[in-house]
Amino acid sequence: MGSFLSYSVAVLVSLALHLGLLAVLFVGWEPETARVMIQPQYIQATLVELAPKKTVQPKAKPKKPKVDIAKQKREAKRLKDKQRKAKLAAQKKAQDKKREQERNKALSEKKRLEALRLAEEQRLRDQQEAERKRIETEFAEAVAAEQAEINAQEDERIANSYRQLIQQRLSENWSRPPSARLGMEALIRIRLVPTGRIVGVTILTSSGDTAFDRSVEQAALKVEQFIELQDMEPDLFERKFRQVDVAFSPEDLRL
Repeated sequence: MGSFLSYSVAVLVSLALHLGLLAVLFVGWEPETARVMIQPQYIQATLVELAPKKTVQPKAKPKKPKVDIAKQKREAKRLKDKQRKAKLAAQKKAQDKKREQERNKALSEKKRLEALRLAEEQRLRDQQEAERKRIETEFAEAVAAEQAEINAQEDERIANSYRQLIQQRLSENWSRPPSARLGMEALIRIRLVPTGRIVGVTILTSSGDTAFDRSVEQAALKVEQFIELQDMEPDLFERKFRQVDVAFSPEDLRL
């Protein structure tokens, strides 16, 4: 098709040149005296291959993408399912969190009640232990008091036996003066050491008669020592016989 067009164009160009030459001859022709023969020159027509015209193709309109309704429905369904699953997951997470909070709350309450129960049990045990100790203490104190009373009674019995000994020894060594009269009484304090030796005599209350008082002192000094006191328990001696008060009267000698 291209070569045919090129050939047609070449023929048309050749015809145009010939017609133009003939027109020049007719227009500018004048009669001359001499006849001149004009021989036409033959023009060899050469086909000129012209550059082919570029065919401008019209721009194709962009095709509208085909709408896949089924695909859109599937995508919409998938998105809806995804949203539904996400919503269900969020609800499940919230429910799990709520259940976890309730479990923690229940556990805390259980622990609190357990702690209260243990504290109450401990309080009861402490109370029972305190009551037991109180009873034991009271019992021990009662036993101790009873034993102390027994010991005191025993100590008093032993002390009385020593007092009788001291009274007897003092009475044996006392010479009543002629001035002694009924109703007279002199109270002396005798100081002793654990060996029973007398280390001091003091008149606490005078009889009012000098001779009577002097005879009382002489009676204590004559004894000098109560050897029997050496067998006494040190504690009993310290409590009752470190110093002994003796009352002298003409009728009786009392400790």
